[in-house]
Amino acid sequence: QVQLIESGGGLVQAGDSLRLSCAPTVRMNTKYAMGWFRQAPGKERDFVAAITWSGITSRYLDDVKGRFTISRDNVKDTVFLQMNSLKPEDTAVYYCAWAPILSDAAARYEYWGQGTQVTVSS
Repeated sequence: QVQLIESGGGLVQAGDSLRLSCAPTVRMNTKYAMGWFRQAPGKERDFVAAITWSGITSRYLDDVKGRFTISRDNVKDTVFLQMNSLKPEDTAVYYCAWAPILSDAAARYEYWGQGTQVTVSS
């Protein structure tokens, strides 16, 4: 059973940066896309960003374009989400997820991490 482990969340002030990381507990011997989603209290889980296996193509939620950057290191089997200029409305639990192809639909993702809390104070 594949498990994804996120790290890097925390409590920061508005305007600060954080970098989230996500890696599987077992080596993924196949090409795959990775995505980040977030869920704020009382809200649905929303797509944030996703990246193809090659790293050439990525997709972002409009609200994070220009502030967040998704990247990956396939040697280390790790995906990153660099979050700059954080805003209080970015506060949520952030989840990484695995999909066979690039998608912004949560239903296309087969494996999920447990989530890491990001809290941005004003």
